[in-house]
Amino acid sequence: MSNEKVPDFLAVYEQYQSLKPGPRAELRRAVKPDDLLEIAAFYRLLQGHKADARMQRLAYCLPVIKHQAGGNGLGQALAKANISEKRLFMVLRSEAPNDFIQLRRLLKMAEPTLDWLKAAPTLYYWGSTSKRQLLEDYFYYQNHSAV
Repeated sequence: MSNEKVPDFLAVYEQYQSLKPGPRAELRRAVKPDDLLEIAAFYRLLQGHKADARMQRLAYCLPVIKHQAGGNGLGQALAKANISEKRLFMVLRSEAPNDFIQLRRLLKMAEPTLDWLKAAPTLYYWGSTSKRQLLEDYFYYQNHSAV
């Protein structure tokens, strides 16, 4: 893990934005993260990183996210989009890869504008800790916006 090269998340987002419409559409049409392994545009995003599950998760969600510096994190964006608790719990209780497929569906439905630099680490390090943090952020925002 000490040799792990964490990507520059903003550079990955900008690389995605610089793709032509055709390659972006190819990424958008991926049904599950593993489908990206057969799409040339995915490899254009890697920028020297391995084609591992972490990079797959980033590339899988990029087509449904818009970046705004200083914007919301992932949990807050889902809460603002009025995504129901029930739908969020379905994502968090699911196992890979279904959890991530369902998360992308929520993101597609919510069409969030969020701070990619806040959201990307959650996606990159996706696991039980990330899921719990997403849930905590979701409820924290809901509780504080109702006050």
